[in-house]
Amino acid sequence: MNIGNLMKQAQQMQAKMATLQNELAGRVVEGSAGGVVKVKVNGKQEILEIKIDRECVDPNDVASLEELVLTAVNNGLKESQDMVQQAMSKITGGMNIPGMF
Repeated sequence: MNIGNLMKQAQQMQAKMATLQNELAGRVVEGSAGGVVKVKVNGKQEILEIKIDRECVDPNDVASLEELVLTAVNNGLKESQDMVQQAMSKITGGMNIPGMF
């Protein structure tokens, strides 16, 4: 394999990855905690929405609500990261390329 072919393949992979990044920005996953706090996260790891069931809002127990929100956000981010990793592995053939998401 010569350097020209290698460069061409790298450019093709870069173009595929740019396309995938745009596509992932439109994909949404959901994380939840206790079924009462739900968080939507896109493929750019941006929190898009947080929904809190009224039943879990207790002014005398704010700490529990904070824990539920934290858990749901972390769950949503993990789901998003897993989605991105899975999509990227299809392009990279399973190679773990540092700095790529």
